[in-house]
Amino acid sequence: MRMGQELRTRLESMDLVQDAFIAALRGMEDFTYQNEGDFLRWVAKIAENRIRDELEKLHANKRDIRKEILLNNKATTQGGFAGMKEPVYTTTPSVIMSKRENLDRLEDAMDRLKPEYREVIVLTKIEELSYKEAGEKLGKNPDAVRMLLCRAMAALSKGFEKTE
Repeated sequence: MRMGQELRTRLESMDLVQDAFIAALRGMEDFTYQNEGDFLRWVAKIAENRIRDELEKLHANKRDIRKEILLNNKATTQGGFAGMKEPVYTTTPSVIMSKRENLDRLEDAMDRLKPEYREVIVLTKIEELSYKEAGEKLGKNPDAVRMLLCRAMAALSKGFEKTE
């Protein structure tokens, strides 16, 4: 199990690793050695349990992080509650131009991609097809689509950086 984004914003990964190793040291009498990989698998299982415990804590009803609303620094005059539930979109000329420039750069980077890369990005990211559905259209299995998308996104990212 890996730390998801919601947990990563709340905890340092090294703190979690440290907790796992401390728990492993405290529980050494429970460890039985049979081959070289046993210790690493045992510590990994402890770390996985720590991650699961932290997620359960954060999802507890009183402090469920999925219910959080980001607050901005300006307090409202009605009721004194800071922040808004809806995002605020700024439409200054510089913001509009910046978005247009980024969109032009993205379009340029997409045009320079291999056709199969462009197609897998369009199917999965724009048309929001599942890997299985995209695979049916491309004549590939879902794992092949996933790998192709990974390569396509890496190429797109590289191409987008070159347009700066």
